[in-house]
Amino acid sequence: MIRFSLDKIMKDRGLEQKDIVSITGINRNTVKALASNANARIDFPTLNTLCRTLGVLPGELIEYLPEDDEESH
Repeated sequence: MIRFSLDKIMKDRGLEQKDIVSITGINRNTVKALASNANARIDFPTLNTLCRTLGVLPGELIEYLPEDDEESH
């Protein structure tokens, strides 16, 4: 499974969703969905903005977690 790690970065830096909205200009609903892993996709411009403003690489925002049933295939 692919997981978006914005919530972890926010926690590590003591940021709230409103802070991310403020520093990135990304829509509040988008930030909320990304922080709660409710999105099935992310647009490249949004990913670029998060990377640029938070000073992270895409791999720090997106992580792959193998699922138990995938390991048996």
